[in-house]
Amino acid sequence: MAKRPCVRPGCPNLVERGGCCAACAPTHSARARTEAARPSAHKRGYTREWSTYSKARLRRHPLCVDPAKRHPLRATAATLTDHIIPHKGDQTLFWDPNNHQSLCDECHNHKTATEDGAFGRTSNASAARGWGVQFSQGLPPADRR
Repeated sequence: MAKRPCVRPGCPNLVERGGCCAACAPTHSARARTEAARPSAHKRGYTREWSTYSKARLRRHPLCVDPAKRHPLRATAATLTDHIIPHKGDQTLFWDPNNHQSLCDECHNHKTATEDGAFGRTSNASAARGWGVQFSQGLPPADRR
């Protein structure tokens, strides 16, 4: 098969298939650049202590709260503990039990994509949509209503 130029502008490397060469691939996409700059999960607070807490919480709250009503006619098992309001490194908000909700993968992926500006939305769109505010487990503080 004939080699073709790497799709990254200015890169002199040749590739056997379309796309980026090995040198450009990790830096070519915006997502790759964002992920490279992001601290590790451990540095963001997702430690063994968090894992233990999350598993215990999921035993107490095993069903997805389904904040966007994505599966209203069926009970769905929760697979993770989500932060209703993104903590952005704030450890007080990270560990606040009133800021946690049980979600299934489908709901979590949709919520995260909405918050991060996917689906053509602007960032922080979930705050305007009221994610988790009225559906959180436990009583949310009065200022979140």
